[in-house]
Amino acid sequence: MFSRFLSDLKNEFRGYNAPGLARDAMAGLTACAVALPLALAFGVSSGATAAAGLVTAIIAGVVIAALGGASYQISGPTGAMSAVLIGIVGTCGLQGVFLASFAAGVLLLIAGILRMGRLIGFIPMPVVMGFTSGIAVIIAMGQIDNFFGTVSEGGSNLERLLSYSRLGFHPDWRTVAIGALVTAVMLAWPKKWGTKVPGSLTGIILAAAASAAFGMDGLAVVGDIPRTLLLTDRLSLSSASLATLRSLISPIVTIAALGMIESLLCGASAARMKNETFNADQELIAQGVGNMLLPLFGGVPATAAIARTSVAVKSGQQTRLTSVFHSVFLLASMFLLGGVMAKLPLAALAGVLMVTAWRMNDWAGIRYIFSHRFKSGISQFLLTMLATVVFDLTVAILLGVLYSAILYVAHSSRIAVSFSAIDADRLRAAAGKAPVLKTSGVAYVTGSLFFGAVDEFNRCMSEMPAYDHVILSLRGMPSVDVSGVQTMLELCQGLKQAGGTVAFCGVSESVRTYFDRAGITALVGESAYFWSADLAILDLLKAETCVMPVCN
Repeated sequence: MFSRFLSDLKNEFRGYNAPGLARDAMAGLTACAVALPLALAFGVSSGATAAAGLVTAIIAGVVIAALGGASYQISGPTGAMSAVLIGIVGTCGLQGVFLASFAAGVLLLIAGILRMGRLIGFIPMPVVMGFTSGIAVIIAMGQIDNFFGTVSEGGSNLERLLSYSRLGFHPDWRTVAIGALVTAVMLAWPKKWGTKVPGSLTGIILAAAASAAFGMDGLAVVGDIPRTLLLTDRLSLSSASLATLRSLISPIVTIAALGMIESLLCGASAARMKNETFNADQELIAQGVGNMLLPLFGGVPATAAIARTSVAVKSGQQTRLTSVFHSVFLLASMFLLGGVMAKLPLAALAGVLMVTAWRMNDWAGIRYIFSHRFKSGISQFLLTMLATVVFDLTVAILLGVLYSAILYVAHSSRIAVSFSAIDADRLRAAAGKAPVLKTSGVAYVTGSLFFGAVDEFNRCMSEMPAYDHVILSLRGMPSVDVSGVQTMLELCQGLKQAGGTVAFCGVSESVRTYFDRAGITALVGESAYFWSADLAILDLLKAETCVMPVCN
């Protein structure tokens, strides 16, 4: 694995020159413009501070990029992660978040070493879309107070939403105006301008200017931005214990699962944009190391961020130095603009997050599955989205994958068997000669024969005519399991005991292996396997003068 990483690095920087460095620097500056408002917003929305979001983006942009599995990944705080963290902060506090982040980093590191990057392929796309939309709903719900200037109570988003019926919903129109201004700017900002100056940054600047111009001093603001990468609130290893870790098992698994899913999906998507290979296992190692280091500085968990990554790629990114430059520019912003950022209204960041939540949804994919009425995809999407909002990410993913597996088993259990009798009148060499075979036929099996399809297969075979000679055509049966092969053995034994003969044609290598192990081959004989039904029929005829029947 390490040798492949070094080889990829050599290929990435082969022929690298000053123009390439300049393109990386400019792409890093553009990515910084996108990352700055998002880092501040996600830091606050995660239950930490804006400074924690900045520190996360700066350190992750260097460490994870340097060790990552691709040249283009830019990592930092994300909306999906902040939606998960806000609940952990409410129950375990920031120290719980820091400890869970460190432990999740260990899990990601182990997952990368064990080459578990391929597991992302086992999560169906409607499930991924569902939990992404669910997280978008959580982010939007979590910003209602900041956007409207209202007050709510409760440990979860649902509890806070329900508390409005008791506390009342009384918007502060100055706060709403600031949030609406940022939202309008981001929605109206032309895409071609966004590649140079993102609408979120423009919206925040205009909101800050409007707040100052109209004397909106009473609005909630971001607060102090310390000019250091080592924050006061950071992981204290001395306070960690096994008991604390046991109480954080669910958050740890949730953070690790989300880190894996977001980073690998981002990497796969950007790989198609750049037409480059993506080393998923190396990326997991990088994410693991990064998330182990971040809490030591006071940062929150990070993942690869598709917004920053895609902007960097479209801005001419050449190597992973783009991510390093993005971090350098963020660090400069922290020292040079810290005083300005401290006065930014939280309503402005809430506006950024509201639009970000809307754009997180895979609207093209959602329209596709709904417009084409894919019932299984629609149900997977809705179940996962609802579970994400009501429960948490881990439960939602498990429910979505389990439900998808049940749907797959139900669909795969459909097996069909059709029968075709061998025409005795066509099996005569000359007119008036008696038929060679009287009761012979071919049974065509379509579908995998596994535990879920055994009952249907037995029902179909019970309708088979009383053939003395049966040819089982298994070209349409790609796989078999233990239950299926046992059923096939019992069928062959019953046919043999009744005095008939059995032959197979079109058997795949994997199915034949199961037949050999189960004793079916020993029962019917090696000579009972043929490439086609025609050859099997000819073998039954045992007569060279017979006419080849039409039976395929």
